[in-house]
Amino acid sequence: MDLFDRILEQAGPLGKYAEVAEGYYMFPQLEGELGNRMRFNGKEMVCWSINNYLGLANHPEVRQADAESAARWGLAYPMGARMMSGETKQHKQLESGLAQFVGKEAGYLLNYGYQGILSVIDALLSRRDVVVYDAESHACIVDAVRMHLGKRFAYTHNDMASLDKNLERAAKIAVETGGGILVITEGVFGMRGDQGKLREIVALKEKYNFRLLIDDAHGFGMLGKTGAGAAEEQGVTADVDLYFSTFAKSMALIGAFIAGPVEIIRYLRYNMRSQIFAKSLPMPMVEGALKRFELLQTKPELREKLWNNVRMLQSGLQERGFDIGNTNTCVTPVYMHGEVEEAMALVKDMRENFGVFCSIVVYPVIPKGMIILRLIPTAAHTADDIRITLNAFSAVGEKLQAGAYRNFVPQPVG
Repeated sequence: MDLFDRILEQAGPLGKYAEVAEGYYMFPQLEGELGNRMRFNGKEMVCWSINNYLGLANHPEVRQADAESAARWGLAYPMGARMMSGETKQHKQLESGLAQFVGKEAGYLLNYGYQGILSVIDALLSRRDVVVYDAESHACIVDAVRMHLGKRFAYTHNDMASLDKNLERAAKIAVETGGGILVITEGVFGMRGDQGKLREIVALKEKYNFRLLIDDAHGFGMLGKTGAGAAEEQGVTADVDLYFSTFAKSMALIGAFIAGPVEIIRYLRYNMRSQIFAKSLPMPMVEGALKRFELLQTKPELREKLWNNVRMLQSGLQERGFDIGNTNTCVTPVYMHGEVEEAMALVKDMRENFGVFCSIVVYPVIPKGMIILRLIPTAAHTADDIRITLNAFSAVGEKLQAGAYRNFVPQPVG
């Protein structure tokens, strides 16, 4: 079969609607200032689809720092990879501060979250090692372990009996190969909103010899007494061997970091191909991250406002009979039953008639017949935003149950 013919035959349930979905359901164009209200398709919307937990994306101090840094340095400086010519004191200041904040000896600044964690995992593992990871880990983790040339095992999401069973298998293989074991989980699972069971995972170290890496993209800045993430929240900071997070959520920026023992971070600095052979993160990104990191630490009222909004939104949804699963974080999934076409009709109704914009998740990301509407509360949202959104959910929820969206035929939306 011709390669392109095979690809087109396997476009999938979303791909078959690409011509009518793009620009509205998929690849939508939000316009205006980043915040709780944005414009979509010519109308103002209450926006629940941007990862701006602390509301820093449009904070005046952040905007000023970004503008001043861009004016001072431009977007090219520093030129070259950090190992060759792209090192600066600001890069080092940022990574050392982040490492200290999450309770680790050393840190390494990375250009991107997805690329970063993938490259970290690739650099850590040899073909003799065994990796054991949560089955519902983010795509970046799944892609990384698929590249692994040794054995890999996925354990049932947050199921410690399944993890124990797979660690037993991994331990036997590691003895035969002379390799080690790496366990990977997330601090917060971005789709469900539940935390990884870090305490229970750490307890298994008494039984098995493994190292623990957590991807805390959705926990950093949001969880814990100081905002240092899921490990701080669960009281296991010292037991997490490697801590990773991206800047794309609480810090509203591009970039990421990995933190851990100084010897391991030094190893990664000299062995992570995605960093060794990539241009250094531009100075405005680094200085912008320094400002955001400063505000994250010095303005706890932002995190307090975030959590007030989370409690108001989630309790309101539950009071109206909506299923938000087992979330114990800001990530707020609303689980419904319906087909892809019904999901599209519901979302169109919510946007056009109620002025509420949130993301939809359907098959093949989740099982057929399921719909998830995922909301990301932020410190920038208001009580009025939440009131409007709860009323919208009540209305579309009743319509969905009554079958009002069942015969919807997707059409291009101009």
